Amino acid sequence: MSTPRVIVGVSGGVDSSVAALRLVQAGESVAGLFMQNWADDGSGECRAEDDRRDAVAVCGRLGIPFHFRDFSAEYWQGVFEHFLAEYAAGRTPNPDVLCNREVKFKHFLDAARELGAEKIATGHYARIGFHGGRWQLLRGIDRGKDQSYFLHQLGQDQLSATLFPIGEMQKQDLRAVAREAGLPTHDKKDSTGICFIGERDFREFLGRYLPARRGEMRDPQGQRIGEHPGVFYFTLGQREGLQIGGVRGRPAAPWYVVGKDVVNNILYVDQDTLSPYLQSNRLWSEPAHWTTGSAPSAHFACTAQTRYRQTDEPCSVTVADDGRLEVAFARPQRAVTPGQSVVLYDGDVCLGGAVIAATDAPLERRIAEQAA
Repeated sequence: MSTPRVIVGVSGGVDSSVAALRLVQAGESVAGLFMQNWADDGSGECRAEDDRRDAVAVCGRLGIPFHFRDFSAEYWQGVFEHFLAEYAAGRTPNPDVLCNREVKFKHFLDAARELGAEKIATGHYARIGFHGGRWQLLRGIDRGKDQSYFLHQLGQDQLSATLFPIGEMQKQDLRAVAREAGLPTHDKKDSTGICFIGERDFREFLGRYLPARRGEMRDPQGQRIGEHPGVFYFTLGQREGLQIGGVRGRPAAPWYVVGKDVVNNILYVDQDTLSPYLQSNRLWSEPAHWTTGSAPSAHFACTAQTRYRQTDEPCSVTVADDGRLEVAFARPQRAVTPGQSVVLYDGDVCLGGAVIAATDAPLERRIAEQAA
């Protein structure tokens, strides 16, 4: 058997199936590799075995070799332990960003090279360019599916060794291609949410690892509104799960999370979806990662996203000597959340990004000052 030039990460989903198909159609020497990133925790919710069977079926349909690697230990150490630590600190992490950096474009890439491959390929909606002697991460053509936000931690070594075969496609066209090719995943539902939680209740899952501690819910002025089951179960801007009934003297309108005081175990809520306590004009980040290896300059203008699928927001960026960022937005931003990522763009080019450390939202500043 000849050594494949490209190893495709086959997840058992339609996107990676079509990525493999397109490479085969292009005449590439291809093999598939299924990554198991989460060990069965006894809940019966892990669908990895079903996904593995679908990946095997796809590789069989395409006539390409199938490989399997268990990265669950690496995932636990590189992604899940960080996920728990962030929630325990009251922040809201993004495990997909870490999974791409620590598993899919690290351990998977190493495994592909051990199999003799020159390149890896995945079913991400993104593209790769080459300009000025440097590799670039570009948005996918389908802006509604573009996944460059989750890939912003990739660097030159990963980008030079990666193919995104579906980055030029629209999702609706992709399913039609899969159906015409007889791929068994052509009508499979897209996975959503955090991979290791799946369809199960998030609060129940997190409670297995972070013991709940009930506490007060207050409005921004400090009046008690109710009780919460655990402050780290909630994120800024969240409406669901608060279970606040009628409050005397308050309108019958929805409540939103507007602040988290982890030290004192207080969850702050307000009734306005555009509450001033959710608005910020500026954020500060942890040290940034740049896809080209360095920042464009110490101070520059660009656009940014502080969450996936957000509309591009114009901003100015100042890079400190230690690599941390100060990002000032042209207009106020809603629910910018510490622990999430701010990702920077120049048109379709993803420059890089960083984990959000703090913002100038009024309630966040007040809580920080009280803790100091």
